Amino acid sequence: MNKILVVDDDPNILELVNIHLAQAGYSVMKASNGEEALQLAETELPDLAVVDVMMPGMDGYTLTQRLREEDLPVLLLTAKGELEDKERGFLAGSDDYVVKPFEPKELLFRIHAILRRYDKVVDAIIQAGPLKINRQSYEVSVGNKVLLLPLKEFELLSVLASRPNQVFSRDILLERVWGYDYEGDEQTLNVHIKRLRDKLEKLADEVQIATVRGVGYKLEVSS
Repeated sequence: MNKILVVDDDPNILELVNIHLAQAGYSVMKASNGEEALQLAETELPDLAVVDVMMPGMDGYTLTQRLREEDLPVLLLTAKGELEDKERGFLAGSDDYVVKPFEPKELLFRIHAILRRYDKVVDAIIQAGPLKINRQSYEVSVGNKVLLLPLKEFELLSVLASRPNQVFSRDILLERVWGYDYEGDEQTLNVHIKRLRDKLEKLADEVQIATVRGVGYKLEVSS
């Protein structure tokens, strides 16, 4: 599971970003200033930081420079949209730039794009109850039983298993597996879910994909 560090002195923005990232399956750490962010970056080793530019004390540009010294990708949030501000952000080392107010979906696909560039999409090994997903060998196993899946089914199961028992909306699943620019319909997702269900039934009784009507799906893992 990817860890995202969110840094903003506005508690409302901080909580808004936290909610959307958590719903998308990310593990979120929150900081209200630059010093707190640097401490979390050192101890928690996040995969990416979302940083507000306008903060008292250490501003977002300075924080970005410090985080980039540790090879941590940074996406800047700012209320300013002028070219000069964007230029300053990129010169500080930011990987991307989002102007407030922003659409949550835009923030999510930009984060996803950065993580893909850094090859940190999800953990190499995902464990959900008895289910083990190896993203290096692309194997799904329970004990001695091994299942090889088509790529999209494998990616879909990986997303669901990254947060067992948490509901993922249909839009989030489509964005995480097929990309934010996917122009197909939800029937593709439904077909892949059905195929995964059929295969999981033969692999483990303790793990199943549940439909949450009107929202999406979750991977139910019984203890």
